[in-house]
Amino acid sequence: MSSGGGGEKTEKPTPRRLKQAKKDGQIPRTPEIGGWLSMLIVSMAMGPLVSHEFGAVRDLMTRSLRVSAQPRPEVAFAVLRDAATHVFITLVVLGSIVMVIGVLSALAQGGFYLSPKLAKPNPKKLNPLQGAKRMFGPQAAWEGAKMLLKTSVVGGLAYSSVHAMMPLIGGMVPIDVVLTALSDKVGSLLLSVGIAGLVMAGADYGVVRRRIGKQVRMSREELKQEHKQTEGDPMVKSAMRSRQLQIARNRMLKDVAEADVVLVNPTHVAVALSYRPERGAPRVVARGAGAIADKIRQTATENRVPMVRDVPLARALYRSCEVGQEIPSELWAAVAQVLAFVIRLRSRGQQAGAHSTPRTQDAVPAVPRGTRRRTPSAISAAKASGPPDPSR
Repeated sequence: MSSGGGGEKTEKPTPRRLKQAKKDGQIPRTPEIGGWLSMLIVSMAMGPLVSHEFGAVRDLMTRSLRVSAQPRPEVAFAVLRDAATHVFITLVVLGSIVMVIGVLSALAQGGFYLSPKLAKPNPKKLNPLQGAKRMFGPQAAWEGAKMLLKTSVVGGLAYSSVHAMMPLIGGMVPIDVVLTALSDKVGSLLLSVGIAGLVMAGADYGVVRRRIGKQVRMSREELKQEHKQTEGDPMVKSAMRSRQLQIARNRMLKDVAEADVVLVNPTHVAVALSYRPERGAPRVVARGAGAIADKIRQTATENRVPMVRDVPLARALYRSCEVGQEIPSELWAAVAQVLAFVIRLRSRGQQAGAHSTPRTQDAVPAVPRGTRRRTPSAISAAKASGPPDPSR
């Protein structure tokens, strides 16, 4: 996601923005934590490690002197082999410690991630103006101050340690005592440097995290654009819904031409029914109120589909049925009378136009308002009596 956008970046980043920032390599991390932590661990192991190494070196020197006194190739080869093995094991142990610490440090700072964007060549980095901005910008100033601070701290600690050891080095002291004291001082120096380095690395991590946090913040305009991309533009979604409704209405009006009868209210509601004995009960193929009802009546007139004015039945069907559903069993008897009337009209060739209902204008059986699926009792009644037979 582009970091540009109108307005001040005052909003917290969304999960999508943070994910994109990670892909772009904007992850708060500093490689120095692993290095300083490795130094700290090595300094803590310095005492036992040096003691072990001194013993091993003394043993190798003794064996080497014996070989020089009595030169034998197989003995010399054994000494070289043991020395190489010892050095290899020592390096493997130290390397493993450093590697494990580096992995844990990377995991603690967000894990391993190789950004494809950072791996691609970036022509902007060749721009002298951009290079000058990087050299003299806030980030370069912080890097310079950090380097100066590290040099001062490490140099000061090293100077104090060497200065404290000068009397010991210059005096008449046995070499083993000097080496032991030297190892202790070196271990103490590494420990102090490691602690100071970790403090500086922690401060560096805080600065990097704060800088990247500012970079990934979003403006209100960017939030709106992202919402449109993820949730969809409200205007586009509204247009799509309107288009879908229009397609459904056109399909519904097309089915009106094949309907057997259209029940009207007579001006506000229209419900078109189709009855095929092999399919069971009559089905609603179109329904609507207001302008849609006008369209249904117009289509019925154009296709000579009979329209029957029956206010209570039309309203009951409109409330209780959706397009494509069978009519409720409570309305079977009333609909059967209307269908029988339509059959008689067709036999006389008088089906076109509007007609008054053959039923008496008493109320139809009550159907729960908004219930457009048959209840279990209605299904049981349907199995017992079967669909209406208009021919009877």
